[in-house]
Amino acid sequence: MATASAVSTTYLELSQEGAGAHKFYEVTVDGLTVTVRYGRIGADGQTQTTSFPTVAKAQAAAAKKLGEKVRKGYAPAVQGQRAPRSVTRRQVGSAPSTARAVAPVLWRFRTGSAAFGIHVDDDRCWVGNQAGDVYTLDHEGAVLARFSLPDGVKCLVADDFWIYAGCDDGKVYDLSAKLPFAAYDIAADVDIFWLDIHEGILNVSDREGGLTVIDHEDEHQWARRGRGEHAWMVRADDRAVYHGHHGGVTAYAPDGGGELWHTGTRGGVLFGWQEDDSVYAGTAHRVVQRLSKATGAIEATYACDGAVYSCATSPGGRFVFAGDAASSVYCFAQDGTRLWKLGTGGGSALSMQYRDERLYLVTTDGSLVCVDASETAISAAQQGTVPVARDVKLAAALPTYAPATAVAALATVTRAPAGSVVVECVQDAGRLRVHVVSEGYESSWKVQFPRAIREPGARYVVDALHPAASGFYRVRGDIRRLL
Repeated sequence: MATASAVSTTYLELSQEGAGAHKFYEVTVDGLTVTVRYGRIGADGQTQTTSFPTVAKAQAAAAKKLGEKVRKGYAPAVQGQRAPRSVTRRQVGSAPSTARAVAPVLWRFRTGSAAFGIHVDDDRCWVGNQAGDVYTLDHEGAVLARFSLPDGVKCLVADDFWIYAGCDDGKVYDLSAKLPFAAYDIAADVDIFWLDIHEGILNVSDREGGLTVIDHEDEHQWARRGRGEHAWMVRADDRAVYHGHHGGVTAYAPDGGGELWHTGTRGGVLFGWQEDDSVYAGTAHRVVQRLSKATGAIEATYACDGAVYSCATSPGGRFVFAGDAASSVYCFAQDGTRLWKLGTGGGSALSMQYRDERLYLVTTDGSLVCVDASETAISAAQQGTVPVARDVKLAAALPTYAPATAVAALATVTRAPAGSVVVECVQDAGRLRVHVVSEGYESSWKVQFPRAIREPGARYVVDALHPAASGFYRVRGDIRRLL
């Protein structure tokens, strides 16, 4: 029997054959405190600490947690003996373009590793690569900063002000402030292929064709096995979650209430895009297909000459763009008429985004490429006249930011600056939650806040809080510890 001062730790693992679960669960009892740590085998995982009024109650709670895991198949193990399971790296081929002319590339930034993630907003371009680097550039190609994440970046997505990177370590990092934070920790047996975030709700599609939905408090909401494997597409809005896989596109109710529709596509889905009323699926059978969000009906088909690795549209879907496996980029009219096909000049486009008459591509050679997609520039390119592409170089003293994994990584202040907001970490139903202290906010709402830096009773200063439609606050700007 443990005494009040004894510390006991029990470590369990569940490792299934093939692509099954590969995760650990560890419970430590230290007097009145029970600490649970769990995650993918070989990773640090995430930690939850709960205090109890007596040692006996702490031990009983620990025994109950361990019993539940043993009944699910977990067994005692020695940490470090079982190797981590490798995550899926997207293996793609890229043939030379068959186009007769090359696209008018304005500038090119080589990230140094295979790159998949891209996001372009009013101020910056973001690109993430397999080495875990996320770079921000201005629209003219000047490199502004670098985020150094622990593992390869699968994708970059935006949700209003916030930018998130989905990584191969199973975490999703918030890059909205200078110091990135792990905002979500995906289930240990989910191999992320793509993700989307809508109003703080995270939607994850995976290698096995599954769909996992997690709320703003990093708590699992619902999941579906899916109708097919290799789910490279997930998009979400108020009406549905649109899940693309090798069997087509399936729409689910946002609350997990059931399937709304399913449409088989011409070939397995390799990429997805959305506009207000339509979703677009790029497929392995050389087409992009536009589907009605309301019914799933195929509204138009855009024919390419190779498997489609990426697609995007101009606002409202007036123009549809696609990148194929043969290093070509296409533009179509809304009705499916092909307007042009040009070579990228440097690999196939794995992701793309259109903005202000420019088409931004992330290519198989790890480059972020800015193409002048104006009518004048495209016409000149078709006649063989293109600008000399500028090769962007890294600045000698580029600011670099790594994730905060502990409270010690935070800057501290002794008083809240004018205009800032104070929040506090409190115990709530056995979990550490964050609530607003400053006046003028709804005190009952929770705050989406990084788990790695939560401490019971600690207060923090944030630059601003923004309300979300589902009744919680999101942090905008830097986080500091209030002493």
